[in-house]
Amino acid sequence: MRINQQVTLAEARCAKAFERIDAIALHNTERVLQAFQVHEVAARHFSPTTGYGYDDIGRDTLEAIFADLFGAEAAIVRPQIASGTHALSLCLFGLLLPGDELMCASGAPYDTLDGVIGISGCHTGSLREMGVRYAQVELSAEGRLDLPAIRAALTPHTKVVAVQRSRGYAARRSLEPRELEPLAAMLRAEAPHVCLMVDNCYGEFVDVLEPTHYGADVCVGSLIKNPGGGLAPTGGYVVGRNQWIERISYRLTAPSIGREVGSYAASYQPFYQGLFMAPHVVAQALRTATLASALFSAMGMKTTPDVDAPRTDLIQALELGTPERLIAFCQGIQSASPVDSMALPEPWAMPGYQEPVIMAAGTFVSGASIELSADAPMRPPYTAYLQGGLTYSHGKLALMKTLEYMQKKGCLTDPACEP
Repeated sequence: MRINQQVTLAEARCAKAFERIDAIALHNTERVLQAFQVHEVAARHFSPTTGYGYDDIGRDTLEAIFADLFGAEAAIVRPQIASGTHALSLCLFGLLLPGDELMCASGAPYDTLDGVIGISGCHTGSLREMGVRYAQVELSAEGRLDLPAIRAALTPHTKVVAVQRSRGYAARRSLEPRELEPLAAMLRAEAPHVCLMVDNCYGEFVDVLEPTHYGADVCVGSLIKNPGGGLAPTGGYVVGRNQWIERISYRLTAPSIGREVGSYAASYQPFYQGLFMAPHVVAQALRTATLASALFSAMGMKTTPDVDAPRTDLIQALELGTPERLIAFCQGIQSASPVDSMALPEPWAMPGYQEPVIMAAGTFVSGASIELSADAPMRPPYTAYLQGGLTYSHGKLALMKTLEYMQKKGCLTDPACEP
């Protein structure tokens, strides 16, 4: 069967899933539009500032909008936050003191947090070096938060319980925001001194509500993922309860100064416009991921989530089986990119990761995961993690070109490709 015929059949299978995705996008677009109107966004909010940035109306209004959209009391939204890992690190170092304990309640965190926490080895500048303890609770056999195990693992030293919504490079399912509600209720009742912090990367606007709507104390993410809508050039956000945001803000700048300072000499327009576009762009990325699931599952490969499964983040896992097939897939995605299509990605020892990683990312904003990209650690079962896509049209074309590339390399019928 020709590739264009395979795509036509796959799209037909995706019809109901596309309807659900579009309905969520409409709902979230309405929420964003209302927030912009309530806060009377105008051209003056896009103006740059310099120096200390006192009374920066663009910064302060953007933070107020984020707080409203996430059902939070306060927010930090800054271009100075370089990545999702940086935002998470900012929170952890702001919330934890020597002798405190961090508990990861969704199993091992994403690879780049290993060095921040100091899980393996001794990492200079890590929480471990600072005297912060670490505990880890695995998800249940069904891939859900294990409340009895979390309760049993709590100690008087536990200060932060961290949950990662997205699967990262793990085989587990991603978590829905509503799954956090029982954990939040338990901590409020039995350990009110504990902060429930959620790594929300890849999850914003995928559902109609966010983790903070279900009781999370702090929610963290990157602006070059979902909430930047493909337009934010950099940045990250933290939203949550005032008492925790204040502590985190003192790590952002300095004690007693907090959120009062921080200028940006470029225009804030990309952050506002990107946020306005975010629900639509997220829907385009989810459509692309759904199509990928339908295409590769039809070829007998394991894909998660399945086409009809509820989606909780952008990531589509495609279990490709061999290193050759994985490399060919990523090279195909790169060749179908609008930027650096001539590049040929190869696995390399990327800082912060435990194994060599291959990354395909021909993006306008460097490393932006809301743009179509694919990456994977070089370890069995050689799973590619596809995410992003500013438009479904590009996502569809890229998948077709990737299948053609893999077919040319002999990888679709035979997992061992040509050298």
